[in-house]
Amino acid sequence: MLIHPMPDPIAIQIGPLAVHWYGLMYVLAFALFIILGRVRIKQPHIAVLGWKKEDLDDMLFYGMLGVVIGGRLGEVLFYRPEYFMHNPLEIFMVWHGGMSFHGGFLGVIVAMYLWSRKAGRNLFDVLDFIAPLVPLGYAAGRLGNFINAELPGRIAPDTLPWAMQWPGIPYPVHPSPIYQMLVDGILVFIILWLFARKQRPRMAVGAMFTLLYGCARFFTEYFRTPDWEVVWLGVPITSGQMLSLPMIVGAIALLVWAYKSQVMGTPPTKVRPANT
Repeated sequence: MLIHPMPDPIAIQIGPLAVHWYGLMYVLAFALFIILGRVRIKQPHIAVLGWKKEDLDDMLFYGMLGVVIGGRLGEVLFYRPEYFMHNPLEIFMVWHGGMSFHGGFLGVIVAMYLWSRKAGRNLFDVLDFIAPLVPLGYAAGRLGNFINAELPGRIAPDTLPWAMQWPGIPYPVHPSPIYQMLVDGILVFIILWLFARKQRPRMAVGAMFTLLYGCARFFTEYFRTPDWEVVWLGVPITSGQMLSLPMIVGAIALLVWAYKSQVMGTPPTKVRPANT
């Protein structure tokens, strides 16, 4: 059995200034967005759409706001509304962890909608462009959860080689943040990056990301201690699975629509002049 290393959550301390590992993971996520984005704009089927490096910087600013505001509000509303109702000041203490992916997902969609209106682009084209840039950033966030000893897993058998002694838990558990980093993050990235290397119908890449993540998250939730759980038709469903189900259903519908529209002859994407 492994033992959680319990690293110091503070990566750098200079006098009263403390830089937390969790915050550094977000910096890494945003850096990966820029690095992968610059690779993506050089792909022939992306280059013809006129994407520029300046677009990446602009989208990153909007995306950061969407991730942080949406992710935190998602944590407050989806997972711990009663706790934050009694401790409202902690809503702003994001360095302690506690960011909902589903909330951040919705926040980024809203942010990209605002950016697409400003830039004169179709929202679905924007989402298709950024979708492959997201999973590795998500993986970095889950690594931050592991460093903070957050999101402990369910009870694991002693015979499991990677079962882990988690801080404050007297029995071995699954290291669920690592599972989610590997499956929801890295595996989804590999599949989606390969899928997005070729020209796809409008909406297809964004929908594929939503489908892959929804399915991956639904699976890895079986190894994570749920924030809350309900029983439907005799089957227990966790909070994360309930929030992932609409993603799966919606993504399938969008993929069908995307490919049906392609068959019916949807006109090619054109960049409109930006709104002034």
